Amino acid sequence: MQIDLSVSDAGWESLDMEALVALACGATLDHLGVDRDLAEISVLATDDTEIATLNADFRDKPTATNVLSWPAEDLAAAMPGKDPESPQPGFDGMIALGDIAVAFGICVAEAATGKIPLSDHVTHLIVHATLHLLGYDHTQDADAELMERLEVEILGKLGISDPYRDKDAVDPH
Repeated sequence: MQIDLSVSDAGWESLDMEALVALACGATLDHLGVDRDLAEISVLATDDTEIATLNADFRDKPTATNVLSWPAEDLAAAMPGKDPESPQPGFDGMIALGDIAVAFGICVAEAATGKIPLSDHVTHLIVHATLHLLGYDHTQDADAELMERLEVEILGKLGISDPYRDKDAVDPH
C-alpha cells in the first residue's frame, strides 16, 4: 500500500500516524478483499483550522469536523444498502483511492469525551474515511447500517471496541 502522509499539526507526533494509517487502511482493504499492495491513499493529519477551511471549500460547511474524505472515483452502489463497485487498477496498475484529512484538536476532544484512547478513535475515523473512499456512504439508513456494521467488524478485528455501543459515543458522521 502506498500512503502519502502529510502532517501539518505537531500534535500528531503523539501518535505514530504512519503505522496507524497503514493499520486502519490495510484492515479495511483486507476486510473488503481489495489488494492492499495496489492501493494508493493520501492522508493529511492537520489541525482544526485547516480542516474547517477544507470543509468550507469542499462541503460549504465553514466549521471544523473530525475527518473528511475525497474519493478518487465514484464507486457508490446503485441501490441503498448494497456494496459499492470494486475499485479497479488504473493504467499504472495501482488503485488510486483518494484523500483523507483528519483534525487533531477535534479528535483529541472527541476521544476525551468518549473516554476512549486517541489511537482507537483515530483508527475508527481512518477506517470510516477509507470506507468512503471505497464508495460506502451513510446518507440513507440502509447505507448507514451497512457502513456501521463494516466499521464495527473491521475495528473488532483490530481489537477495538464497537464505537457505536454507547449512544453517547462519538459519531464520525
